[in-house]
Amino acid sequence: MIKPLADRVLIKMLESEETTKSGIILAGKAQDNPQIAEVIEVGPGGEVDGKEVKMNIKKGDKVIVNKYAGTEVKYDGEEFIIVKQSDVLALVY
Repeated sequence: MIKPLADRVLIKMLESEETTKSGIILAGKAQDNPQIAEVIEVGPGGEVDGKEVKMNIKKGDKVIVNKYAGTEVKYDGEEFIIVKQSDVLALVY
């Protein structure tokens, strides 16, 4: 498995649904690109660029991330993204 370092977070984008809550099927162009992801692993935090970083995100959280943030990684046939904790915009409950 992949273990991020410092203030980095390993996420996996969640699939966007193809139907709305009311049952309307969306065409491919009408679907928004997903920005909600599941946190797979979290780095330890610690000192980053001379500042102490506390990790506020934990494994299993669902988060909203910056649309173009991070580095895409393929591992064991799956696609992940490694982002800095600061690229995570919000937790989803």
